[in-house]
Amino acid sequence: MKFGTPATKHRAAAAFTLAEVLAAMLFLALVIPAAVEALHVAGLAGEVAARKSAAARVADRVLNESLVLTNWTGGTRSGTIDEGALEFKWTLTSQNWPQDAMELLTAEVHFSAQNKDYSVKMSTLANVLTTPGTTAAPMASGQP
Repeated sequence: MKFGTPATKHRAAAAFTLAEVLAAMLFLALVIPAAVEALHVAGLAGEVAARKSAAARVADRVLNESLVLTNWTGGTRSGTIDEGALEFKWTLTSQNWPQDAMELLTAEVHFSAQNKDYSVKMSTLANVLTTPGTTAAPMASGQP
C-alpha cells in the first residue's frame, strides 16, 4: 500500500516555509504603519488646503468690504466670520505707505485644522485721498 501519492508530495512542496512567513509579516509590520501615517498626512494636507482657500475668500471679502465702506482708516479692526461650520477670526490693519498718500491694508485670517493653528494674510494698497463713489475730474477734450 502506498501512502505518498504524487499529488500529496506536490502539495507539500508548494507550501511556505516558516522563514518566508516571518519575513512577510516583518515586511507588513514595517509597511502598514508607514502607509497609515502617509494617509494621515495626506488628510491633514487636504483639510488645510480647503480651509486655507476658505480663509483667503474671507480675507478678500474683508478687504473689499473695508475699501467700499472706507472703515479702514480707523486703525486695527477685527471680527469673526462663520462660513458653514467653520469659524474664521480676522484682523484688519492699516499702515502708512512710504510713497504717495497710500495706506497698506492687511487682512489676516486665523483658522485651525486638526488642532493646529494656521493663518492667511492678504494685502492691498488704498489711496487715502479718494473715497468710493467719487470720480476724478473729467479731462478736457480737444473738441470745441
